[in-house]
Amino acid sequence: MDFMIRAATPEDCKDISRMIMELAVYENMPDQVKISHEVLEQDGFCKNPFFHCLVAEVAEQYRTTEGYTVIGYALFFYTYSTWKGRSVYMEDLYVMPEFRGEFPGKGVGTALMSKVAQVGKEQQCVRLQFSVLNWNTPSLDFYKAKGAQDLTDSEGWHVLRFDGEALDKLAQMAPKN
Repeated sequence: MDFMIRAATPEDCKDISRMIMELAVYENMPDQVKISHEVLEQDGFCKNPFFHCLVAEVAEQYRTTEGYTVIGYALFFYTYSTWKGRSVYMEDLYVMPEFRGEFPGKGVGTALMSKVAQVGKEQQCVRLQFSVLNWNTPSLDFYKAKGAQDLTDSEGWHVLRFDGEALDKLAQMAPKN
């Protein structure tokens, strides 16, 4: 294996921030990214972190032409299912394109996701959940090949969100007592 998976450190936040933007560009939503490496450091490496992160790092001989050795990440956090119990949610799984598939010792994405699953199992989590855009066929195929279930197909779940003005309005409706 010509890469290693390790827990992210605060020093990795600039690389993680860079790759978050690369992922957003791929997903055609770069204007949605509002996070900075400073906020990542604050939120991920405080007393009670809001997330955990693993990074994939290659040996110096494989660094990118820009000099990067951190070439992938998996960002995750714990949730709770009232039906099943402890769960882990993988917010992002990203590997730089040049390190996918044909990279020596391939399997960077699988290694990152497997490590998230292992960490979750160590915390007695009973499931790993994540979302994938409906047009992202390569990722859907990748996850399904590993045994993931598409809950939209099998159970009809929809992922919903409140943000911005809708979140503000909802919060304003909270009882004042």
